[in-house]
Amino acid sequence: MKIKDMVSRMRHMRSDDLLHLAGLQRRRSAASQIGPALGLFGAGLLLGAGLGLLFAPRSGHELRHDMKERTIGRLRAVREKTKETGDGGAWAAGQSGGG
Repeated sequence: MKIKDMVSRMRHMRSDDLLHLAGLQRRRSAASQIGPALGLFGAGLLLGAGLGLLFAPRSGHELRHDMKERTIGRLRAVREKTKETGDGGAWAAGQSGGG
């Protein structure tokens, strides 16, 4: 093969092809590696939550009722705690207690 033909072929090659001929490849960015991993993690999270609800020992109605009761109980505890501290919940509204 003549050098002229080789040069002609190399002009039409992409940079990835030239790197491959040299036994090299482009460096992948961190985002291109993390993105698919986060996608798989999210899919696994949703699948696990769905299976957990599917195989839960209680019915959906009982589960929702229990979650509602727990949430209400925690809200009551927070209200009691704010009454004890005497700030009237100003920290939750983003206000300072000192006016």
